[in-house]
Amino acid sequence: MAVKFTLPTYLTLLRIALIPLLMVVFYLPWEYSRLACTIVFVVAGFTDWLDGYLARKMGLETAFGAFLDPVADKLMVAFVLILVVQAEANPYLTVPAAIIIGREITIASLREWMAEIGQRAKVKVSQLGKWKTTAQMAAISFLLYRDDLWGLPINNLGYWLLYLSAILTLWSMINYLMAALSTINE
Repeated sequence: MAVKFTLPTYLTLLRIALIPLLMVVFYLPWEYSRLACTIVFVVAGFTDWLDGYLARKMGLETAFGAFLDPVADKLMVAFVLILVVQAEANPYLTVPAAIIIGREITIASLREWMAEIGQRAKVKVSQLGKWKTTAQMAAISFLLYRDDLWGLPINNLGYWLLYLSAILTLWSMINYLMAALSTINE
């Protein structure tokens, strides 16, 4: 079976390709590196929304794209959370970041297993998962940028949103695990 590359798939691949760029920019000894990192991350987040929108709107959904999109998302989120924690190492960042990364690994594995037994639909992305992703992307953007903006304490907002993301992450994980458990019990 040949892999079909569509515009949404290329956007997903672009998101993966932005990871090393983000790393290089993050460590550049340049006063605007945080701003540039935030812009790269926001562009990556936009491609996440855009690839899904285009795939559905233009009828370009593929099995490869459905596989690759969450992989790209999880790689980007885990990578950037590690950068943020490394830059401002403290337990207040490390704990929610570990919760988020641990949940992503758990749910990705659960979805793979559910797909193997023909029950993937029971653990499909929910509205709660979309809220979690939105809070997570905003939190990471704020934590990357860090500086106050228009009088707003961006870094503090990033912390609050990261904790909200961690709570939503645990909540959605419990929902997914309960759905899977009902399948196991059948």
